[in-house]
Amino acid sequence: MTPQAAIDLARQAIWIALLVSAPVLVAGMVVGLMIGLLQALTQVQEQTIAFVPKIVAMVLVLSLILPWLITRMVEYSQGLISNIPGTL
Repeated sequence: MTPQAAIDLARQAIWIALLVSAPVLVAGMVVGLMIGLLQALTQVQEQTIAFVPKIVAMVLVLSLILPWLITRMVEYSQGLISNIPGTL
């Protein structure tokens, strides 16, 4: 395996990790921002209030995108496995 091939594999792995995790993280961030804004407006500064809505939003988004997520991971894995003979 050449250094360029190793770099390409690492780049693909990082890209897939970002692509797969981004929707869940964005959902948590948006809900956290909305809860934070609501807490600032009402001056309720309880840290545990934001935890449950963020978790619920993240689980909901994860359950909605799970088929797409699995498809991306299977495609990536198949690509890696199919390239094994070429790297030997």
